[in-house]
Amino acid sequence: MAVPPQVSEDPVAPADLAESTDLQERARRNLWMHFSRMGSYDHEHEMPIIVKGEGCYVWDDQGNRYLDGLSALFSVNAGHGREEIGDAMAAQVRELDFVTLWSYAHPRAIELAERIAGLTPGDLNRIFFTNSGSEAVESAFKLVRSYFKATGKAQKTKVIAREIAYHGTTMGALAATGIPVLRTAFEPLMPGVSHVPNTGSYRWPEDRDPLWAADKIEERILWEGPETVAAVILEPLQNAGGCLPPQEGYFQRVREICDRHDVLLISDEVICSWGRLGEYFGCQHYGYQPDIITTAKAIAGSYIPMGAMIASDRVFEPFSKGTAMFAHGSTFAGHPVAAAAALANIDIFEREDLCGHVRQKSPEFRAALESLSDLPIVGDIRGDGFFFAIELVKDKETKESPDGEESEDLLRGFLSGELYRNGLICRADDRGDPVIQFAPPLIADTEQFEEIVGIVRPILDEAHKRLTA
Repeated sequence: MAVPPQVSEDPVAPADLAESTDLQERARRNLWMHFSRMGSYDHEHEMPIIVKGEGCYVWDDQGNRYLDGLSALFSVNAGHGREEIGDAMAAQVRELDFVTLWSYAHPRAIELAERIAGLTPGDLNRIFFTNSGSEAVESAFKLVRSYFKATGKAQKTKVIAREIAYHGTTMGALAATGIPVLRTAFEPLMPGVSHVPNTGSYRWPEDRDPLWAADKIEERILWEGPETVAAVILEPLQNAGGCLPPQEGYFQRVREICDRHDVLLISDEVICSWGRLGEYFGCQHYGYQPDIITTAKAIAGSYIPMGAMIASDRVFEPFSKGTAMFAHGSTFAGHPVAAAAALANIDIFEREDLCGHVRQKSPEFRAALESLSDLPIVGDIRGDGFFFAIELVKDKETKESPDGEESEDLLRGFLSGELYRNGLICRADDRGDPVIQFAPPLIADTEQFEEIVGIVRPILDEAHKRLTA
């Protein structure tokens, strides 16, 4: 049925069987994988071990090639194997290995902050570096509280997020995450976070106001009391739930609501920044001006961990005078080696016009995926830029979704493994209704779009047979 994994003309030499087996055993003994059911890796189900990456592809320890249809985790945007990023990192180590940004600055952090500020919209000129996306969100929450205390509105502490949205794993970011299964094991969480409907309109009534979800934010602010609400946090294109795009005018309405009630708007762009939607920042793609941007993942190409919280001049202003201080930070944020990697990454973006490439090729990518619309299991295809999802349904006419047990069997019992065995890394996800998501490196082109469809079509056809058997 489906095609076998592709092997390049210059493949990775398969590891010696004994060496590969040894790696598996050592991994089972000591390596604790993230968001993974560790009990599933037994002697009959090996742990995937990736040993090489180049361009849009990665190879495992057996020499099999896979199209990285998820950019690792929405993060290797410029593609794998960019030696110039590694060279920049090595050169930085030779010059200055490390100095903390606690009371000290270094040239690469200064240069990178200036470079980022030149790419952001409006007055988003203040760059506060972090080590990850969760840390960037955590920093934003601490900043909005500090900002309102500094401006005489200490009661404004609450945050509004959206249902099913994912904002990170640290305790504050997790409180904003609207996915119950990720929250319950760690409760009680940070208080003062509430959730409103997202923009997933696939099952909305036809007569629903397109800006209904935006207006729900204002309803919640009024219910909580505007004098107590500090921020609204939204992704430009919501990841969890399956690439949920905003309705036209949604963010403009949200901006008006936030301004009306003196609430800061946080654009969580850990995924949607650095070209994923065809602009450096997702808010630019959808035409709105946030007060804070959170970013990470692709800022340094994912060649090394890095993130940032980007604040407007207005939000920075209370901390710019006299003895005032934003009492927050971490040892390694803005690391010289990470900053050097990010600068080299931005050089690639500019030299190769990766944002322009995404804008040019996104319609073709969408059309390739929409060619799968004839399959009875395909309910909705949505997304933007190089970030799309296919929602899977049991009945196309009624839009009936597989139930919990059916979804478990469909996604984890069949699709995830079958797609990987046939040479494609993507995401089969049911945080919300079941979807498969695609976010290839921004260098992907017609060949990769066709390869994705060629692998996915027969597997989805088989998935429908299993679902309706």
